[in-house]
Amino acid sequence: MNVNYTDIVKKQRDFFNSNQTKNIDFRIGQLKKLKSLVRQYEPELYKAIYNDYRKSEFDTYANELSFVYHEINEIIKKLHHWSRRKRVTTNLINIPARSYIVPEPLGVCLVIGAWNYPYLISLVPSIAAIGAGNTVVIKPSEIPSATSAIMAKMINENFPPEHFVVLEGGVKETTEILEQKFDKIFFTGSTNVGRIIYQAAAKHLTPVTLEMGGKSPAIVTRNTNLKDTAKRIIWAKFLNSGQTCITLDYVLVDETIKDELLSYFKDYIVKFDYSFENNNYVQIINDRNFQRLMGLMDTTKIYYGGQSNAEQRFIAPTIMRDVTFDDKVMSEEIFGPILPVITYKDLDEAIQKIKSLPKPLSCYVFTNDDKVKTKILNELSFGGGAFNDPMMHISNHHLPFGGVGESGFGSHRGAAGFKTFSHYKSILDKPFWLETKLKYPPYNSSKLAWLRRLLEM
Repeated sequence: MNVNYTDIVKKQRDFFNSNQTKNIDFRIGQLKKLKSLVRQYEPELYKAIYNDYRKSEFDTYANELSFVYHEINEIIKKLHHWSRRKRVTTNLINIPARSYIVPEPLGVCLVIGAWNYPYLISLVPSIAAIGAGNTVVIKPSEIPSATSAIMAKMINENFPPEHFVVLEGGVKETTEILEQKFDKIFFTGSTNVGRIIYQAAAKHLTPVTLEMGGKSPAIVTRNTNLKDTAKRIIWAKFLNSGQTCITLDYVLVDETIKDELLSYFKDYIVKFDYSFENNNYVQIINDRNFQRLMGLMDTTKIYYGGQSNAEQRFIAPTIMRDVTFDDKVMSEEIFGPILPVITYKDLDEAIQKIKSLPKPLSCYVFTNDDKVKTKILNELSFGGGAFNDPMMHISNHHLPFGGVGESGFGSHRGAAGFKTFSHYKSILDKPFWLETKLKYPPYNSSKLAWLRRLLEM
């Protein structure tokens, strides 16, 4: 089906310029409508994602739809407060006057989703954009085709396209969409594609938020509860079969506790009994990624796991030991159920190695030593992270989520999402009844002396 992207963006811009989306009650009404639709379509949403890569209803609700519902509820609850003009102090030289900051929507927004959490990644930023008063175009990933189709059906059959629309398609369609001028682009995906998005946005001077990934480390010190550390790492790493941007990509462990940690890793993989039948594991998203992941494994370094089935796109939870930074598995973000374990002798050396690599989206440190926590916070740059409980920072909407450097820039979730899709307009409101002569000619040394006093205060 031929889609006129220019026409869609023009209609969204015209609708935005009608000022309807700036009405707070209108925004809340649209969010309530979306929440109702997600509830109504839940069975179809579960079916679609299971068809795409066998993701269970439990995982889909816990790791995707619960975030959607919470984001809507949070924005509805706090939108009036977030949207108010904020009074700020007026400096002495401008008295008498009032100074305030006014949040306003940016305009027509494009949200480009990713395949690994297709509902979460497409809908949560869109909810923030609608809450901020924008119109929204969603371009979901085409890789999980059933989820893309059900989102298009749910939204396109119930919202006017001039306000909220889903445009499906692959690379060709995305390229054509990016030729349009948007007022904001929000992208989640790989760093390589993020560069392409950034270049396309630059042609129109469009602001962007890039949520990407990278090789996120988990550092395990000898001063930790090793059994709980292993349990939490295994849960985080193999959730969604490792296809999670904020999961740990590899483990750096003090060499004195390596063997014990590996043993616990194996114990928890066995205990959790990962399988499609147990609804706690998913397929690798497609054949290309399956083959890529198989190519990253060095069979001589597999400590546990390694089994695979190409027809079912299944790779068992796999632990690799005695890995070095020169191994192929460390050459790119894994994004799959393979966990390399690297040992270190000295924590400072481990930190220096991480600092020599691109800044990661996440970093996780397992320790009971507050000095180590302070050291990591002071010395390592990363998007976000946690001590002793990987990935759980994403569940706290009070913590803005975003990357740094090659892992992305900009943030969202809760109030941060509203800010991401808003411009904060600075206003000085001054009466006519009092006027200073200092800024007007003729200038002299006396005026200069007064200006120094006033402007440097």
